[in-house]
Amino acid sequence: MNTIEFWKMSGSGNDFILIDNREGVVAETEMGRLVERVCRRRESVGADGVIFVVPSNRCDFAWRFFNADGGEVEMCGNGGRCVSRFAHLKGIAGPRMTFETLAGPVSAEVSGRTVKVLMPRPKGLTLDVGIDLQPGWERVDFVNTGVPHVVVHVEDLERHPVVEHGRAVRYHAHFAPAGTNANFMQVLGRHSVRLRTYERGVEDETLACGTGAIASALTAAVRGEVASPVEVATRGGEILIIHFERQGDVFERVWLEGNTAVIYRATLDAEAL
Repeated sequence: MNTIEFWKMSGSGNDFILIDNREGVVAETEMGRLVERVCRRRESVGADGVIFVVPSNRCDFAWRFFNADGGEVEMCGNGGRCVSRFAHLKGIAGPRMTFETLAGPVSAEVSGRTVKVLMPRPKGLTLDVGIDLQPGWERVDFVNTGVPHVVVHVEDLERHPVVEHGRAVRYHAHFAPAGTNANFMQVLGRHSVRLRTYERGVEDETLACGTGAIASALTAAVRGEVASPVEVATRGGEILIIHFERQGDVFERVWLEGNTAVIYRATLDAEAL
């Protein structure tokens, strides 16, 4: 294995491995296997996902984003914020940039540790999804914010069995075959909600989820419970801020804002795989 330099970064509790792959250090055919091995906690680096920065003919760069299970997905909000700061710090792009994703071009603005990303237009918003309500559920909504998200409004978020119920939603036949992410939310006020998320591909609760935070804000906005900007309190304790413009149930210019952190920069050894 060639030497692979990487950065470990965190976006409000979501942690990622970032690799500058513009020179093809990791072959495309090897990406999924490497991700699955290197994301193992306690046995390797450990992360919620891996981001490869690759060349783009129309944007500052493109990314390939993989969840910890080795599966490639279209979008990740907190990953998008991390890769934007990574690209700026490495001189790949300026403080304002656009990068290419499977969900379409994404624009970003970097200001120190704070990064805002202009997300793809949400689609498929559906209130009161037709699945059976479980104990503690008030209602169930759906929206695709780059990746599919179910938002379950619950009575007691702190005590809610997020992993058990999240796994049931993620694999529910209604969302087959692709599955969905599952969010459990409480509205705190006109500009504030609390959120816990079970992420597809990680197959567990994560400390934060950017696209899930957007999904929670937008579904609550359609129900008339919140207005932009919405502060989303994550499981990890950080606050994500969702900005949006709205005409009825149509949303434009949806921004995800929050802090990022560079944890360390290192070289991957073959024994980590």
